[in-house]
Amino acid sequence: MAAAGRKHLVKDFNHFITCYLCRGYLIKPTTVTECLHTFCKSCIVQHFEDSNDCPKCGIQVHETNPLEMLRLDNTLEEIIFKLVPGLREREEQQEVEFWKKNQPRENGQAEAVVCQRMGMPDVGGDYGAAGGGGGDDDDGGGGDDEDYHRSDPQIAICLDCLRNGGQSGESTVTDLMKRFIRCSSRVTVGTIKKFLSLKLKLPSSYELDVLCNGEIMGRDHTLEFIYMTRWRLHGENTYPMVLEYRPRIDFG
Repeated sequence: MAAAGRKHLVKDFNHFITCYLCRGYLIKPTTVTECLHTFCKSCIVQHFEDSNDCPKCGIQVHETNPLEMLRLDNTLEEIIFKLVPGLREREEQQEVEFWKKNQPRENGQAEAVVCQRMGMPDVGGDYGAAGGGGGDDDDGGGGDDEDYHRSDPQIAICLDCLRNGGQSGESTVTDLMKRFIRCSSRVTVGTIKKFLSLKLKLPSSYELDVLCNGEIMGRDHTLEFIYMTRWRLHGENTYPMVLEYRPRIDFG
């Protein structure tokens, strides 16, 4: 009898697991870091298209780019899926149906897979040799079950070619056709270098430097670390973050 008295219904927790905007269960729960209120990812992103304020408490989240102050709450998402029977399956089925209706260009599917495996976005149709260069698409590793960093916090960056007037190898390293990309904030400089090498069709032995504010970044630095410790500290810097690349300089 005592155990029966401790039972709770899902509706007893609805206040904690429903979205203030759509009134449904939180899907991809996303928290505003300024006030810690949580909404469905799609709901809060759509709200920020018209406002920079939190829809629940009214606090200004960011003067110009409130999306920068959002963080996914994967733990809460797992709790909700465990509390609400069948919710995960329904969402996965809806996602499958959505992509069936919105299939990508047939000749661009390989490029998208390569970009996703790197935690990078598909930046458009000139990926060239990258589809073959990925090399691990046919490794039998069950790629459909991998996360591809889709749930990571995202960051927008601009990749600029740094020209140093006659430096050896400069003719090989050129500007990207599309400099602006959006990717996981956990992507490392090493991955950015691989991405640039694929886009610029550089030999595997070719080395690049990636710089922020004129300082060479270590290959294990994440974009979030660079943004927090290098880019944001300069008050005159704007969004998105700018990273520069050039042929590696050997200082002997």
